[in-house]
Amino acid sequence: MRPAAESSEFRRNLVGVLPRLRRFAMTLTRNAADADDLVQEACERAITRHHLWNGEGRLESWIYAMTRNLWIDEIRKRKVRGGAGTIDVSEQDALSVEASAEKAIYANQLQKMVLSMPEGLASVFLLVNVEGHSYREAADILKIPIGTVMSRLSAARMRFAAMITETTERRA
Repeated sequence: MRPAAESSEFRRNLVGVLPRLRRFAMTLTRNAADADDLVQEACERAITRHHLWNGEGRLESWIYAMTRNLWIDEIRKRKVRGGAGTIDVSEQDALSVEASAEKAIYANQLQKMVLSMPEGLASVFLLVNVEGHSYREAADILKIPIGTVMSRLSAARMRFAAMITETTERRA
């Protein structure tokens, strides 16, 4: 089949799964609004990544697994936003999902972006934004005035944002 025909057939099959997917999402979320958001996110992800489905097994099983993983990610985000960003070890084992190759590539790209900054900017950015040190701690570690930390951090953040924007535009 041609890629366009495969995509069209995939979308038709996805539409057929929607009522069951909505019911499944309700069992996860226990809330109609959250279920609708979850279904929408799962459909968007399925459409953008339909080429990853190998056609073996049932389409709905693949989409259900994707939906469940999206819901686990959402629960984690909510815990962090709610100030409960720590997870018990026993719970973490049950929720852990192997990092996808896409995430590994993205992390590698981000690391390269940070390392491509001039040394003074990269150091401050890493200490404050990645390692979580305060401005004072970063200043003490680098033996520079706190005002220099603030100005370098501002410059590093602007540079990083520009690199992210450039990378995103190249992908589009």
